[in-house]
Amino acid sequence: MKRLMLAAGLMIASFATLGATPPEGADNFYKSDKVTVEKVSFNNQYGMKVAGNLFKPKGLDPQVKNAAIIVGHPMGAVKEQSANLYATKMAEQGFVTLSLDLSFWGESEGLPRNAVLPDLYVEDFSAAVDFLGTRPFINRERIGVIGVCGSGSFAIAAAKIDPRLKAIATVSMYDMGAANRNGLKKAVTAEQRQQVLREAAEQRYAEFQGGAVKYTGGTPLTLTGNAIGDEFFDFYRTPRGEVTPAGASKQTTTMPTLTSNVKFMNFYPFNDIETVSPRPMLFIAGSEAHSREFSEDAYQRAAQPKELVIIAGAGHVDLYDRVNLIPFDTLGKFFLTHLH
Repeated sequence: MKRLMLAAGLMIASFATLGATPPEGADNFYKSDKVTVEKVSFNNQYGMKVAGNLFKPKGLDPQVKNAAIIVGHPMGAVKEQSANLYATKMAEQGFVTLSLDLSFWGESEGLPRNAVLPDLYVEDFSAAVDFLGTRPFINRERIGVIGVCGSGSFAIAAAKIDPRLKAIATVSMYDMGAANRNGLKKAVTAEQRQQVLREAAEQRYAEFQGGAVKYTGGTPLTLTGNAIGDEFFDFYRTPRGEVTPAGASKQTTTMPTLTSNVKFMNFYPFNDIETVSPRPMLFIAGSEAHSREFSEDAYQRAAQPKELVIIAGAGHVDLYDRVNLIPFDTLGKFFLTHLH
């Protein structure tokens, strides 16, 4: 099923450029008096600490086995950026939720910081299932996942090999493999791809001999006039969403290390996506999002039951924090239906 949802408001020009207030409805640091939150941590299968925030609806009966939802943050972000918002809003609807920092990011372990290792990111989602499924107040047969941006592709990769994830939703998803191999709309040529690989390979020599770490991609530190870069700037480099996570400086937040980022070239999360069926999948994307192609690709490849929801007028970053555009009711109905 494919749906187009009308939304109040359109993606607006860079508010950083205009010196104006954040876009309508932007509320990344939303707090709720209906929800309790506590810091938690647990080890993944490789003995590395994964940090998270556990959200519970107030008045939760500890004697009842409850449904739970794991929430993954955008690639290069931390749980305080978008993931906590989604976790809070879903906890308000009665779910126990867990936002987590992926390995190498935020408060989770892993060196060097900002490293890319897709298989380990995927493992972190399964480790979150381990944690939730062993809590006495969680029904381990009723655990779902929401992946925002890059975490959408990591959540799908986890679901392919972990049947304990019973319902999978993605929002503004990036296929981090395809994005790095091919670029948006397949704009990266074979020669450009090879040049990236050559540069990363040479940089390995430099860092092996003690040279400075180089970073790539991520969010620009200044406005450049590039529409996509400035869209990320408006979230990550302004009070709207700016966070300085543990182990990182403002100069390197959201920026993966150059030498490790090429590992995404070997990441194919949508291959065999049809094997997730009969577990349900929900893909949510903005009609104006530069990432829309990835949600549509995943939807086309996935088997039933599946649903694609397009939010009219919304861009990619809009669905990180604009509560007037994010379809929390749709997400709630999806998980109420499928985590029963």
